[in-house]
Amino acid sequence: MDAKRVVELLYWRDVKTTGVVFGAALLLLLSLTVCSIVSVCSYIGLALLSVTICFRIYKGILQAIQKSDEGHPFKQYLDHEVALSEDMVHKYSDLILAKINKTICELRRLFLVQDLVDSIKFAVLMWILTYVGALFNGLTLLILGLVAVFSCPIVYEKHQAQIDHYVGLVNNQVKDVVGKIQAKVPGMKRKAE
Repeated sequence: MDAKRVVELLYWRDVKTTGVVFGAALLLLLSLTVCSIVSVCSYIGLALLSVTICFRIYKGILQAIQKSDEGHPFKQYLDHEVALSEDMVHKYSDLILAKINKTICELRRLFLVQDLVDSIKFAVLMWILTYVGALFNGLTLLILGLVAVFSCPIVYEKHQAQIDHYVGLVNNQVKDVVGKIQAKVPGMKRKAE
């Protein structure tokens, strides 16, 4: 997947939609830092119920005053079919199952040291994550990730040439260092696949 496609997937062009999605997600994550997930879900449910009940009562009073027969204000939404089709459930469950199986096979390969270099890289990643975990909790990382998802595409779009240049330089340096290490350490050379 090329970088331009990633930018299109992560960045919405409609500013209002982006603002609503970002604001709602950030509010949810910030509220989870203060309250438990059960409390947050309960408060969200109560807020939605309060709005819909008040709107239903308001429309009922308005119909009584105007002596109109408009019916239930949410009738058009109540008539829509909201059940999930079996085909759609099977399609997405098969996709999820394939991802889970691939992840399990990859973890088995890493933990049972099928390739020493990959297992060492994984160990270094886990070691780095212990330091990240000591500095941040999971919700803080989610909040930072949410902010990055909504800001990185704009930054990348404006400075694409420079970012691609420096990413290429870093990739070349990493490949050179890994190649040198693999050449000098016995038993760390990759098997030809």
